Amino acid sequence: MHESTAHDGTTRGQSGESWNDLLLNQIEWHWDHQLRRRLEGLEDAEYFWEPVPDCWSVRPRGTGTAPLQGGAGEMVIDFEAPEPDPAPFTTIAWRLGHVIVGVLGMRNASHFGREPVDYFSYDYAATATEALGQLDEEYARWRAGVASLGEEGLARPCGEAEGEYAEWSMAALVLHIDREIIHHLSEVCLLRDLYLHTRRAEGGRR
Repeated sequence: MHESTAHDGTTRGQSGESWNDLLLNQIEWHWDHQLRRRLEGLEDAEYFWEPVPDCWSVRPRGTGTAPLQGGAGEMVIDFEAPEPDPAPFTTIAWRLGHVIVGVLGMRNASHFGREPVDYFSYDYAATATEALGQLDEEYARWRAGVASLGEEGLARPCGEAEGEYAEWSMAALVLHIDREIIHHLSEVCLLRDLYLHTRRAEGGRR
């Protein structure tokens, strides 16, 4: 790919887009054309569905059996530290909670001015609709934060909030988080397909 430097110092690819534009376009295309539309119509039964026994999920406080339950409100998320191998299968509720808090919320807090949040301090959604609203809010904050970085911001180290990866560039962090969003929400889409076809198969046996 050929690149050039504009009068404002911004590095641009052959298409005229800046590297910031390219990073944003990558996640926006997946979000707008694949991921988010596949989540429309998510119902509570799907949100909490456990396709195998002993799943990790989001549950009313006091009802979970996982070694640890995190959450500030009436709902808590199952987990264990260190994570067992193999880890339990996780529900759509768990996967959305992970994306909302562990992937987006904590990075928004570290880099884009969000109030601090972690798995123990978050108020998890009791319904699918509420969870999708939380997801949209954190994604919008992440997208705006990435857009605000510009070329200089993408080149700077991501800092001590990222631990052993502190010297990695913000561009590397953005690529990592975008991959996390894409692959975890793709898992959610697959679980929706599995739920639909499992219900259809069960109906056919009646």
